[in-house]
Amino acid sequence: MPKLKPLHAGHAPAVLAFELANRAYFAASVPDRGDDFFDRFADRYNALLAEQEAGICAFHVLVAEDGSVLGRFNLVDIEDHTAELGYRVAQRIAGHGVATAAVRGLCRLAAAQYRLGPLGVYSTYWS
Repeated sequence: MPKLKPLHAGHAPAVLAFELANRAYFAASVPDRGDDFFDRFADRYNALLAEQEAGICAFHVLVAEDGSVLGRFNLVDIEDHTAELGYRVAQRIAGHGVATAAVRGLCRLAAAQYRLGPLGVYSTYWS
């Protein structure tokens, strides 16, 4: 059973593998992140962890039993008990309700752990 987990430094290799494996799939729906994103992945990843540590954002990964990343689910711009929720899931699980279940779980976390209001998560986007 996949588990939604807070992003941490140890997830970096699995997140990079997820992004690379699904790059073409994501680029079919949203603008490609470009080669620079992958060339500078470690710097960008560390910047995300710093934002999370500062309380500006709360990043999560959906992790399969084998440790692979199936999706990314993020609360960004946390302020005044609101945030934006963004997510992307692997092509191999798209259309099976996995993202819906993870978004519901993140909404529960948003209220309980991050103290966001029930309407605090006000929009979705690909992150």
